[in-house]
Amino acid sequence: MKQIVIFASGSGTNMQRIAEYFRGKGIVNIQKLYCNRQDAYVLERAKQLGIPAVVFGKDEFYHTDSVVDALKALSPDLIVLAGFLWKVPEKIIQAFPRKIINIHPALLPKYGGKGMYGEHVHRAVIESGDVESGITVHYVNENYDEGDIIIQAKCAIQPDDTPATLAQKIHNLEYGYFPVAVEQLIIDN
Repeated sequence: MKQIVIFASGSGTNMQRIAEYFRGKGIVNIQKLYCNRQDAYVLERAKQLGIPAVVFGKDEFYHTDSVVDALKALSPDLIVLAGFLWKVPEKIIQAFPRKIINIHPALLPKYGGKGMYGEHVHRAVIESGDVESGITVHYVNENYDEGDIIIQAKCAIQPDDTPATLAQKIHNLEYGYFPVAVEQLIIDN
């Protein structure tokens, strides 16, 4: 059975979808959830799903080796960023080359980079006049949203779409495609 670790910062819907997708399949075990916010609802979702969780702070993540050492001890086959908003330190990227993936709520390379998450992305896409948006699952490297693209999925933008309605379309794509992308990477490696 392949082992994965999930990092998340928010409500945890993508983490939950991944956990539910693999439940009973016997191919993936979610070893741990790592979260950088004590008040994030993803911690409650993890508890309900029986996934052990670790909460860590900025100093611990960036200025000590405690997180990277804990990850090395777990030796996951894949690290999945599911709504995790901090930039991953280079020491973690170097310890797990091409084993860290992220999902971005736009069609990279457009609308990526620091600060481009959630409503900020959807507003920028709509204001640009683009006729489509989507999701990008990509490998994580030392720059925000610049790692090699694994998959993209698209949706049309209607003239009356708002950041909120576009967000819902993007969430639907995430829920459908992200677990499948994780599964394909696990099978291929």
